[in-house]
Amino acid sequence: MFRSLIAAASFAFCCVAGAQVAVLTQHNDLARTGANLRETVLNTGNVNSKQFGLVFQREVDDQIYAQPLLMTNVDLGAQGTHNVVIVATVNDSVYAFDADDPARRAPYWHVSFLGPNAVAPRNDDMTGACGGEYADFTGALGIVATPVIDPVSGTLYLVARTKEYGTNYVQKLHALDLRTGAERGHSPVTITATYAGHGAGSRNGVLTFDSQRQNPRAGLALVNGVVYVSWASHCDWGPYHGWLIGYDGKTLEQAVVYNSTPDGGNGGIWMSGQAPAADPEGNLYLCIGNGSVGRRGHPEDLINRGESFLKLARRGASMEVKSWFTPCDWQHLEDTDSDFGCSGPLLVPGTTLAFCGSKDGKVYLVNRDNMGGLSGSGADTNIVQSIRVSVAGASAGLFGSPVWWDGPDGSYAYLWSKLDFLRQYKFDRASGKFIEPEFARAAASNPAPMPGGLLAISADGKRPGTGIVWAVHTLGCDGNHNTCPGTLRAYDAQDVRRELWNSDQVKGRDGVGALAKFVPPTVANGKVYLATFSNRLNVYGLLAD
Repeated sequence: MFRSLIAAASFAFCCVAGAQVAVLTQHNDLARTGANLRETVLNTGNVNSKQFGLVFQREVDDQIYAQPLLMTNVDLGAQGTHNVVIVATVNDSVYAFDADDPARRAPYWHVSFLGPNAVAPRNDDMTGACGGEYADFTGALGIVATPVIDPVSGTLYLVARTKEYGTNYVQKLHALDLRTGAERGHSPVTITATYAGHGAGSRNGVLTFDSQRQNPRAGLALVNGVVYVSWASHCDWGPYHGWLIGYDGKTLEQAVVYNSTPDGGNGGIWMSGQAPAADPEGNLYLCIGNGSVGRRGHPEDLINRGESFLKLARRGASMEVKSWFTPCDWQHLEDTDSDFGCSGPLLVPGTTLAFCGSKDGKVYLVNRDNMGGLSGSGADTNIVQSIRVSVAGASAGLFGSPVWWDGPDGSYAYLWSKLDFLRQYKFDRASGKFIEPEFARAAASNPAPMPGGLLAISADGKRPGTGIVWAVHTLGCDGNHNTCPGTLRAYDAQDVRRELWNSDQVKGRDGVGALAKFVPPTVANGKVYLATFSNRLNVYGLLAD
């Protein structure tokens, strides 16, 4: 019974009490649509510079790499019942702020996982990453993956990293009581794992999880009562592998382990911070980055599946590859660091289709029950469709994951690749394909540099005039190895050529500060919660009269 309740609550994008909406997981739901379809306050008529802007900010102790989450009607004892927004920082802190009240500045609770002999690891602790010049992170690495909330038990799950006694790198899974921030029973657990294989870093046919090298960047997923955590590396600092480890949400006992390249190397599960997707049956979907493809000269071998789109089904303590797709030019992608899997998968609502993007500017649409494997020709004729996004003839990598809306006049996917503009693609449900070229392309002052636009959708179902695409991107600065100023934009989701508002129109009031790389906005109950690298959470909404 416990697990069935968790599964039902996890698959829904929100939990609703009255008109209030909770955002419990990265990109809103297990299909990773990025959509809140119960937004009844914000619409295309009131999101403008006169009525909408920054309404309050909350200071935190470091940068925010995890998407803010929202839980409604939390019983806080003597402090009453409130909606809370959860903010985690790279300094190993978690805050529970009031989600609605601008006057309530102090958090209801704040938890730190640091201590006399425990500090947050830093980018310069990754001594072999990028030749010792690791700048993908600009400082601490404490909590980087978006947590996940179980609304049934009122539990927040997260992974915190610490460096203890100067040399010992530790990763722990925590289960916190949403009311108080206190550890639940059995929490925390130190993350360790082994896996059979003869790949990079193995000893005597066994791979051992490396707490220093393995980077838990992708968000956590809660599926059928199991909390899934996944890992890549830091700047391909080998030896490393793609790991997926599941823990029982009630006991925190390790339930399942999967390794993407046990007889090879690399194969990181990164997905620009997106969490794994899952279908109602509990199958998981991953987009795997650069790494070994097959083994012993057979690229179709299931043992090593770098550069691949995977459907995984749990089989006891292991995962079975139920279906998969690898681009036909995987070797070129591997050789040129143009790998598949730089964005996360999106499961198309009402279909058995899914799509994912890559660094070389292609978006791949597959039948998730029969993804196509590896084409025997020089073209990906084995999948439903591929779309190449190019800017001035050059490929534009998709890092910020796409989002989806079934609007009043059709179904649309939205994506914003680096060095490009926001694009809106109409989906033809009769053919099961996207109509090319794009339905609309937004105009902006400049195309967005790395990482492109980080997106979210809000709407009141399919009602006309309610769909809004929210996008945050850098301003004329490459966010790959730099901390850059950001801007937040709102577009009419029915036609993104119409920009409704942006944070630079009244910059003194609404300015974003430093962009939080790969972190999409969280939109619920008339508010937009935006993480920053300026050590604060920005909250936008309707302005007081």
